[in-house]
Amino acid sequence: MPIRVWQPGVDKLEEGEELQCDPSAYNSLHGFHVVLTFLGDKLGLSRTEFPHTLYMVAGTQAEKAPWNSIGLFKISSLSGKRRDVVPKNLVNGDDGMEDEDDEGEDSDSDEESEDGASSAPNIQVRRVAHHGCVNRIRAMPQNPHICVSSADSAHVQPASGSWTVDPIPLAGHTASEANVFASCSVDGIVALWDIRMGKSPGLSFMAHNEDVNVISWNRLASCMLASGSDDGTFSIHDLRVIKDKDKAKVAHFGYHKHPITSIEWSAHESSTLAVSSGDNQLTIWDLSLKMDEEEFKAQSKEQVNTPQDLPPQLLFVHQGQKDLKELHWHNQIPGMIVSTAADGFNILMPYKIQNTLPDLAA
Repeated sequence: MPIRVWQPGVDKLEEGEELQCDPSAYNSLHGFHVVLTFLGDKLGLSRTEFPHTLYMVAGTQAEKAPWNSIGLFKISSLSGKRRDVVPKNLVNGDDGMEDEDDEGEDSDSDEESEDGASSAPNIQVRRVAHHGCVNRIRAMPQNPHICVSSADSAHVQPASGSWTVDPIPLAGHTASEANVFASCSVDGIVALWDIRMGKSPGLSFMAHNEDVNVISWNRLASCMLASGSDDGTFSIHDLRVIKDKDKAKVAHFGYHKHPITSIEWSAHESSTLAVSSGDNQLTIWDLSLKMDEEEFKAQSKEQVNTPQDLPPQLLFVHQGQKDLKELHWHNQIPGMIVSTAADGFNILMPYKIQNTLPDLAA
């Protein structure tokens, strides 16, 4: 039987069948059990050589409020370019986590991969008590050692440890305009705010017919804003022509069948973004791509049976996590994504997805 693309929400698994990860689709794939954000470091702006090291901060959602904490993670020895079958305990099981002062970096018991790197990453974590479930946590881009978290108690806790009610809950800041923000809401509207203009939005528009769950402002093309809806669709809006309804929505995709839970533009490629959904898929898209019928047919014959209605902009589909909630691109490691879900989080680098740094001199 020829290999074919399996589509969640369209295809069904028969009794006794299970999906198997194709390791050739990844440059790197690791999973851990523990709301997250990356922390900037001084290890280099564009790192491409394995093994990788990254720093990030994540929060917990425990059964009781006093049990929660914020963890500061150092994850090192992230190996890559695996082409053998990934052991299940590395993707969804034992994470080898070391807490507090347990370094674990000199262990001789770790298996060696083909490229000589340790097959199991080293994880170190320092924990800080946090009252209440962590809904969101963010590091300040210009000062990554400063973090702010929001809890289910509707309070915001800055790194100093004091508690304050957030007086202006704005989200979606654009780096090109220091005073401009974007927000989304359950009425399907996306609003643009200028904090110099008071408490009313400077501009608002209907982005979706149902709740707008998430938005992302393109850092490399500030006129582009992406939005994800409760109906499983996501759209790309051109803010230069936002008053023209026919031209403002430059792209609209209905690939996902469940609510969009996270969306983020790549920090290294202006046309690339990643999306996660309640259908347990993380997808990567390149909006610059168009369908080439002859090339599509040739590749389909050589590789797998591909559905004709698969969007040509769809580059990659990652599965295996349950109840995906958030994803982030790494700002300093092109192509690396971290996703968090109910059963832990994954660190992945898809294979053969081109990533280039923007021209900083431009």
